[in-house]
Amino acid sequence: MKRFDSAAGIMRTAQRVLAGGLLMALVAACSLEPQYKRPDMGVPSAFKETPEALQHEGTWKAAQPSDALERGQWWTIFGDETLNKLEEQARAANPDLKAAAARVRQSRASLDVARSAWFPELDAGFGPTRERLSPASQGLPQNADVPPMTLWRAQATASYEADLFGRVGSNVSAARADSQQSEALYRSVQLALQADVAATYFALRELDTEQDLFSRTVALREEGVKLVQRRFDEGEVSELDLSQAKNSLASAQADAVGVARQRAAAEHSLAILLGKLPSDFSFAQQPLVPVTAKVPPGLPSALLERRPDIAAAERAMAAANARVGLARSAFFPKLDITGAFGYESAGLGELFMWSSRTFLLGPFAGTALSLPIFDGGRRKAQLTQAHAQYDEDVAQYRSQVLTAFREVEDSLSDLRLLDDQIHAQNDAVDAAKRAQHLSQTQYREGQISYLDVLDSERSVLAAERQASQLTGAQAESTVSLIRALGGGWGDMSAPKAIDLVDSDSSGTSKVTKQ
Repeated sequence: MKRFDSAAGIMRTAQRVLAGGLLMALVAACSLEPQYKRPDMGVPSAFKETPEALQHEGTWKAAQPSDALERGQWWTIFGDETLNKLEEQARAANPDLKAAAARVRQSRASLDVARSAWFPELDAGFGPTRERLSPASQGLPQNADVPPMTLWRAQATASYEADLFGRVGSNVSAARADSQQSEALYRSVQLALQADVAATYFALRELDTEQDLFSRTVALREEGVKLVQRRFDEGEVSELDLSQAKNSLASAQADAVGVARQRAAAEHSLAILLGKLPSDFSFAQQPLVPVTAKVPPGLPSALLERRPDIAAAERAMAAANARVGLARSAFFPKLDITGAFGYESAGLGELFMWSSRTFLLGPFAGTALSLPIFDGGRRKAQLTQAHAQYDEDVAQYRSQVLTAFREVEDSLSDLRLLDDQIHAQNDAVDAAKRAQHLSQTQYREGQISYLDVLDSERSVLAAERQASQLTGAQAESTVSLIRALGGGWGDMSAPKAIDLVDSDSSGTSKVTKQ
């Protein structure tokens, strides 16, 4: 009979443990995190400024767009080997990109910290404790003599917080979204760097074109001064013509120096983007070749997933949404499970004897299950703060989307109008050159003054310089469009890891995959 009662007791105990475990599992599965949904945005069916010629054809083929897709080396569409080398140098040495890569590693480490809460924490310790217990703790009179004692301990402890009401899960979800946001921001910094290198490179080459133009203009005006000087010496023209010719030459030389100053500043900017000291970098003069690459904008709906800055804003919303659940869980009970097992003795020699063993199951102080009752409104304020943070991130996401569409439309309109402007400017250059040729002929025949010749030369210089600047603007607008669209894309699969450019303690660049 006793055996039957004992067995029945064991069964009842097992049932209680099982029931308690099932109850804990159900409570742990009950997450208070709101269901996350990305806000709907009114996306047009097509970009307003898309040129008709680009609506059905282009250099790139649009695949299934996503922020996680590998962008590839989009700058190679320009077919410029010098630019290709500069982009690789910037990727390997730019300090801003290295800082962004370090932030990604920090966020991944923070995610690992949050995930560690899924597992129990184990510790081991060894050492003596010198203590004197009070008479009351030993059931003795108040004035009883309780001598101090040394107690040696060697024990292992384990602690674990049960994931009640999704407290741990919400924290992990928030950390995961933070990590994904950091990776998206890394891609955004990388894209910005690539675009800045390309834009600065084209601006530098446009200034090289202007320098070449001024070199030819100065040489032409030097010949003009010689011609007027010869005619002045022969008494055919007055000193006024000679003074005007010399003034025109000096003005062209001064303007050439101004362009050289702008070029030096652009060269220094490019050096910084490449992670180099300006004193250690020089760029050979290389006039700009007109950019002929045509970039189809694709579908507006793809822009929301292709732009890394939009993806970062969306991940910030997801993190804020998870933190709302974390703030809600603070209103519900919290369960901390602790335990310890080891040895205790008054002497070191008897410490590891089996009779010296000790164990503890439950909290060292207080209770295992704690229920919040009153905190002066702290938890309520934290929940309000979490909701407000989520609302702020939603507004920032919408603003980021609107900005992205504006940047695409701006770049498309720039390219469309620049084509017309460049064609008109080329006609103006041809007309100015024709007028210059006629004025020089008429001047040699004595039909007009040298002032008319100078006017025609200034018109040619202004027209050619404007044409050069429009060609540079076209190249930079093409880069701006690619950047606004989120970089290059094509038939590429999502990468398994982000390539992070890192450097070791010696400063040597290396690439890590995480």
